[in-house]
Amino acid sequence: MAIKFEKLFSLMKKRGLSTYRIRQENIISQSALTALNNDRSVTTDTINKLCKALNCQPGDIMEYVDDDTINNG
Repeated sequence: MAIKFEKLFSLMKKRGLSTYRIRQENIISQSALTALNNDRSVTTDTINKLCKALNCQPGDIMEYVDDDTINNG
């Protein structure tokens, strides 16, 4: 997958939003959180909920990385 979510976890740490709190407050599902941890696809609803919780834009939590760069770099 060429979409990476490293920026999400960095922003969560900066803003004090733990994965525990995400689960406790049902911000997103555990399966969505696992998908994000593994740079797997998630729904736009998940992205929307995270942006609302973090008061940010989608580009603040994810980035496109060319598969060729990943495989050759």
